[in-house]
Amino acid sequence: MIVVTGATGNIGAALVRQLNASGVPLRALTRDANRAQVPSGVEVIEGDPQHTETLKRSLDGADRIFLIPQAVGGTAPVLETARHLGVRHVVLVSSLLAQTHPESFIGRSARKNEQEAQDSGLAWTLLRPWEFASNTLAWAPTIRGEGTVRVPFSGLPSPAVHPSDIAAVAARALSEEGHHTQTYPLTGPQSLTPREKTQAIATAVGRELRFDEYHSPQELRRIADEAPDHTAQGLMVPGVCALESPGALSTVQTVTGSPARTFQQWVHDNSEAFN
Repeated sequence: MIVVTGATGNIGAALVRQLNASGVPLRALTRDANRAQVPSGVEVIEGDPQHTETLKRSLDGADRIFLIPQAVGGTAPVLETARHLGVRHVVLVSSLLAQTHPESFIGRSARKNEQEAQDSGLAWTLLRPWEFASNTLAWAPTIRGEGTVRVPFSGLPSPAVHPSDIAAVAARALSEEGHHTQTYPLTGPQSLTPREKTQAIATAVGRELRFDEYHSPQELRRIADEAPDHTAQGLMVPGVCALESPGALSTVQTVTGSPARTFQQWVHDNSEAFN
């Protein structure tokens, strides 16, 4: 039995569909069962995962867990309960910033979560995704209302990863042997700037979009210099990467046997959000 936390999120919902299609018994843990549009046959556990009783109900009889720390309010209590109830393996969603920018706020938090998984007594697999392609959903309101993407700075090229690819790697790690103690850095197959992402959305929706950068590069540097932790804090704008990326990696194809989905594919899959 596999338990999927964050089952209504971008990764969790895709993972539930993929695991269900392969016939794996699973439970979807969610705070709101009405939002959990899961396939028939998937058991849904509703409740606050920070409550011990909810955790016990969801983990009873399970041997594997897909864990998104943000979905459960932290890793340590979940892992402790999981260990007591006989769960054997955790697949944890971390961040590639734990590797590329470990001293950043997000990098430090990700490393803390990873260490808790490694010290939990469970077998573990770490997923380290880069920026999500779905972060650009934050642009949808101004695209629909004004035909504009408005960001404070243009950002750097970034190989945003399709959430379904994170789910595909997770599905392999949860259902196959050979993934224990593995750490998987995950990116999309191409590095795009925010302006190039805007053009991809414009192509998908069939109309011109304006890209409006309302801070100059000089002002961005000033903001960065004054930020208490300028390697991540204060400069994390949805769809815009202020940090140098590791470049496109081949991990998705190596683990799943299929090429990583492009940003254009993600836009095609979600174009209704921008119309």
